[in-house]
Amino acid sequence: MPRSIWTGAISFGLVNVPVKLYSAVSKKTVRFHQLHEADGVRIQQKRVCPADGEEVPWEDIVKGYEISPDRYVVVSNEELEALDPKKTKTIDIEEFVDLEEIDPLYYDHPYFLLPGQGAAKPYKLLVTAMENAGKVAIARVVIRTKEQLVALRPLGDVLAMATMNFHDEVVDPESFDEAPGEDVDTSKREVDMAKQLIDSLTAKEFDPEKYHDTYREAVLDMIEKKAEGQEIVLQPVEEPEKVPDLMAALEASLAAAKEDGGDGAAAKPRRRRRASASNGADGAKKRSSSGRGSRSKSKS
Repeated sequence: MPRSIWTGAISFGLVNVPVKLYSAVSKKTVRFHQLHEADGVRIQQKRVCPADGEEVPWEDIVKGYEISPDRYVVVSNEELEALDPKKTKTIDIEEFVDLEEIDPLYYDHPYFLLPGQGAAKPYKLLVTAMENAGKVAIARVVIRTKEQLVALRPLGDVLAMATMNFHDEVVDPESFDEAPGEDVDTSKREVDMAKQLIDSLTAKEFDPEKYHDTYREAVLDMIEKKAEGQEIVLQPVEEPEKVPDLMAALEASLAAAKEDGGDGAAAKPRRRRRASASNGADGAKKRSSSGRGSRSKSKS
């Protein structure tokens, strides 16, 4: 059962709404340990000073910010703590904006905010008012020792909160040396064909349940088979087919989409596969549905 990672209150004018913070995602990354190939023993990471080759204990390590090659400014923990933002227990709403005004590039990590004890009514009031207004709240909050810019929006009967990247953390596309498409022209016929292809691949609605991490499932299936002593047969990597004629590629894609019924799932590129075993895909699906994929939570 999910556990709250922070408790506080949403500050909305003179109204405070007690809330509990929960992470909205649980990553399923497959993690590996580093082992010594000769004996299978896990490798230890040591902190060694290259000047004398001696291992350095934690109490002798300080923080340094590099200002030029091999020149550092040493900063103490006490100096950093003095600059920590004031620790408050409130999510301070500063303004409301329309959802479409926020570029997805600014979103970082998603959370859920649930009502704290005795806060069901003010929580419901805030969710309903934001839903009716069609607005997203921009706020600031201090989580642990870091001040976060966050966006709050209603999601059904729940408030979703996403930490946001600051403006100077988002890379400006105009900063790249390359200028994609600057010296390239497209014909009306090519654009029309591309639009037809988009229409043929357009689904009625986004259904996240039909998408799975097939690579993770295949890796876990391979690990299970190797643990059982089965031999893994490596398969050659399939390279994408080269189609020099853009119009021919568009026409072929449209034809494939029509054959498939135009349900938004046609003309998918073939996936690359580096390793396989017999019934690998079936095994992955069975394990995923039975919950044995929890092995992906192993720590590195």
